[in-house]
Amino acid sequence: MSGRDYYTVLGVSEGASPEEIKRAHRKLAKQHHPDRNRGDQAAEAKFKEVQEAYDVLGDKQKRQEYDQFGRAGVGCWQQAPQGQKVYSWGGGSQVNIDDLEDLFTAFGGGGQQGGASVFGNVFDRMGGQRRRPGPQRGADIEQNLPLSFEQAVQGTTVELGLHRPGGGAPETLSVKIPAGVESGRRIRLRGRGEPGGNGGAPGDLFLLCSVQPHRFFERRGDDVYLEVPVTVAEAALGAKVDVPTLDGTMTMTIPPGTGGGAKLRLRDKGVSRGDSSRRGDQIAVIRIVMPAELSPEQKQLFESLAEMTEGNPREEWQV
Repeated sequence: MSGRDYYTVLGVSEGASPEEIKRAHRKLAKQHHPDRNRGDQAAEAKFKEVQEAYDVLGDKQKRQEYDQFGRAGVGCWQQAPQGQKVYSWGGGSQVNIDDLEDLFTAFGGGGQQGGASVFGNVFDRMGGQRRRPGPQRGADIEQNLPLSFEQAVQGTTVELGLHRPGGGAPETLSVKIPAGVESGRRIRLRGRGEPGGNGGAPGDLFLLCSVQPHRFFERRGDDVYLEVPVTVAEAALGAKVDVPTLDGTMTMTIPPGTGGGAKLRLRDKGVSRGDSSRRGDQIAVIRIVMPAELSPEQKQLFESLAEMTEGNPREEWQV
């Protein structure tokens, strides 16, 4: 086997994902497979080299050891023909256990002192090329983002104070919030997470939206519901009443004979639907408010109304 870098053998970068490594191996193994290149010793050697590289880079633990210590970090103990125990690694390299003990002594008196640094020095003396760890992507950060009802449904730009878990001075970010976000929605800001290591890309910042309830609006999907209290007279005779909307106050018509619980629709007064110019509606739910106490004149009028009322609204209940 050649002493080429395993990443170079597979034609991938040191920061390649497991899926990229798997695809590169599949392509090269198919290209140089002995069944497709009968009698071609160069292709056979290349196939074995590709397999050796994938055996290491395709295994998470072996890849970590290889990134730190090179080929010497992914070897194994074997019994030599003469009976002595040797440590072998890629390319046919090996070292006798007695030589290894001498190296431990030279670098601090034993394997229990010095930890990974001792092993690093040992692998260097053994001829294993120590590798600089590959690029490591930074960690993602998630932060809660409280929003008012109006900010969420209409969209806004907020100034956000970012405190990184790793410490450092706090940052202030200007974040554009799209119209129509709901509680639980995560907004992703690429590259605003923890910095990467060894030249790796930074992580991302995820903002978890938490929308505060409104004192009289209720959101249901893209529609906004509003309970509208009206008097008995307004419900019976009809009226024009001013109601709040997301766009300000507007006048709504109550048709004569409107019953309690009736729903009147104000089109395009709801929540914006994503990037579309279309909006949901505002639904006005009628609530008839009875007077807490009746004056003698009011009582007389209601008694007169009762005498003139025909029919029984509960007639369908009768058997």
